[in-house]
Order: sequence, then structure tokens, then C-alpha cells
Amino acid sequence: MFYLYNIAVYTTGFLLKIISFFNKKIALFINGRKDTFSILESSISKNDKTIWFHCASLGEFEQGRPIIEKIKSQFPKYKIVLTFFSPSGYEVRKNYELADAIVYLPLDTKRNAKKFLELTHPTMAIFVKYEFWPNILKQLKKQNIETILISGIFRKDQIFFKKYGSWMRKSLNAFSHFFLQNKSSYKLLKEIGFSNSTLSGDTRFDRVYEISKQDNHLQFIEDFKQNQYTLVAGSSWPKGEELLVNYINFHASENEKFIIAPHNINKRGIEQLQNSISKKTTKYSDEIKDNSAQVFIVDTIGILTKIYNYADSAYVGGGFGTGLHNTLEPASFGIPLIIGPEFQKFQEAIDLVNLGACTVINNQNIFNEHLKILFKNVNYRAKQGQSSREYILDNIGATEIIINYISKKL
Repeated sequence: MFYLYNIAVYTTGFLLKIISFFNKKIALFINGRKDTFSILESSISKNDKTIWFHCASLGEFEQGRPIIEKIKSQFPKYKIVLTFFSPSGYEVRKNYELADAIVYLPLDTKRNAKKFLELTHPTMAIFVKYEFWPNILKQLKKQNIETILISGIFRKDQIFFKKYGSWMRKSLNAFSHFFLQNKSSYKLLKEIGFSNSTLSGDTRFDRVYEISKQDNHLQFIEDFKQNQYTLVAGSSWPKGEELLVNYINFHASENEKFIIAPHNINKRGIEQLQNSISKKTTKYSDEIKDNSAQVFIVDTIGILTKIYNYADSAYVGGGFGTGLHNTLEPASFGIPLIIGPEFQKFQEAIDLVNLGACTVINNQNIFNEHLKILFKNVNYRAKQGQSSREYILDNIGATEIIINYISKKL
């Protein structure tokens, strides 16, 4: 099976090169990797002590970020090598100031694995949440490099837990320790013979908690809100926007305000969204913002977290099939949440729904009725919001557990 895996990696690499001529994202994936080794050669010397972090994409980076920050603070002599698999992570964080070298992870061939570890020579390798690359893990094990998984999560349908998955299970032997998000992951690993794990929780809780305590003031949002009830739609997609726009146009009170931060902010999409709303709108990019507007469209990136600070309730996009976005950020501000029906792969969303902090909507009528309740019933909002905040507070602390382990190994 390992032989077939290696053939598959080479075949995939070849096919992606062809596809890259027609697909911009794949082009970034291929072309970005051309510079991986040259960046490492210029950034890391043979005498440097390094710690390597690997993140699949942007979400995993946010989980790893609290650990990176603690290490840079407590162990400044170590250089941080940060790798991404996906362009959506690398392109956003390629200038992250706390990492000394930021590159795409090379394709998982035997040759690439050896060369990557030769150039980075990490004292410790830290994988975030998931992504298990057999050739790289085999080299880490062979070179006896301390390797840990943080904010790890396993599911029963993964290859490790199948009868034919023994060759992949061997890859897990590279890990010195697993720091896991939930009990089911802990149980699954134990069932296949791995007891070197700790139920530490998810480091994202520490991240969002710290963000919620920072200065999140945005004067232009404060001027728009004018102390009125405001619903924030964060990382919205067309299906959710369709439901929200229908509510705004036909059911919303004039005393409700709305801030919509679409996931995609291309000019055409923003124009279509704005034209679909019959109420007065204004945008972030407007030179003079109309604070008498009922709807504020955020046609920029990087400020959604601060905007949640002004929300009385929040709709989080992606729950209609594209992949649910971050529910922990708005929850950290102690507000009620609304999501679409496809959330079962996100443990935090499941927890928030079970706690009554988050409401699932799957059609226009339910959406309309729930938004009316949130607008009119202050006590109901407060109860849901309190559940959100308590959930965050009950789950912080993973960073400290992991750092205590790392401190003993460095």
C-alpha cells in the first residue's frame, strides 16, 4: 500500500501541474512550492535551532497560533518554520511576523521529505489538528525528532480505523504525543493501541478568548450602529444571504440594523448583494458612509472579529453546504448564534447547539421567526449569549497544557 501511495503522490503532482494552467488556485499550489527549498536555504542556517509547525490552512493556523506566540515569548532562541498545505492559508499568512520561514509544504515524496528535514532540522515538529503525510512522518520517526499533534481530532471513518488502514496506522508511530480536542478522538486512538495522548481541548478557545479581551473598537461601526439592535452576518454565502435579504426586505423592523460581511468580496458579488436589498445600504469602501442606512456591507477582510464586538446576535455563514465558518469568534463576545443545517462536522457548533447558544435554521419561515424573537426578546438574547460566553470560558486552557509539555522537551 505504501508503494501505491508513492505512485499516487507522483501522479497527483503531475496532474496538478497540468490543471494549474486552467485553475488559479491550483496554480498557486504548484508555483508556490517551487520556492519552498530556496526560502528555507536562505532563512535557516545549519546552526539554528528550529521548531516546525504545519497547518493545513488558515483555520489550523489559528489553532496553532497561541502555541507559536507562547514559544516565541518563552523560547526566543528557536526559529519558527511554518508550513501550509493550502493556498488559502499560505497566501493570507505568508508575512506572519512571528515565523522565521513560511513556506508551502512540499509534496510528500521520499526525496522531498528528506530534503525538507535536512534544511529545517527541527528540534520539534508540531502538526495542527490533522494532515498526516506518511513519508514525512516516516522520516521524523527515523530521525527521532520529537513530533506532536495539537488540537487533534479523529473520526471513525478515517483510514486509521479501517481494516485496510494498517499501513497508515504505522505513520502515527511518529508522534511522541497527541493533544486531542474530544473524548471520541481519545477513545479511537486508544482502541488502535495509542495511549500517548492527552485530552487537552482546542487551542482556538484560548485564541478567541484573548481576542475578545483586546481593543476591538471600530469607530465607523459604532457610528453606524447608533446603539440600535444589530445582527452581524459573518462570512456569509449566497444561500444564507438570500434568507437574510428576504427578511430585511419584507419583515425587518426599521429599528433593526444589519452588518453583512460576505466570505467572497469580489466586486460583482458585492454589487449583486447591494442591489438585492431594498432598504438603504452603505459599504466599508464608501468614502462617505451613510450612518442612516439600515444595512452595512463589509467589502473588505480582516475586521470581522472586531465587528462581532458590536453584534447583538450573529449569523455565521457556510452552514448550507460550503463548510461552516468560525462560530467561536462570535461566541466569545457572548451573543446568540444562528447557523445553517450542515454543521455536524464541527464539534464546537454541535456543542453550542446542544447548549442552546446556537439556533439551526433551514428555511425562510424559521429564519424569520427566530430573528423576530431575537430582536424583541432581550432576556432570550441574554440567556443565549450567556451560554455562548460560558462555553468559551469552560474550554480555555489547552495552550497551557501543551506548553507545559513542550517546555519539558526543549
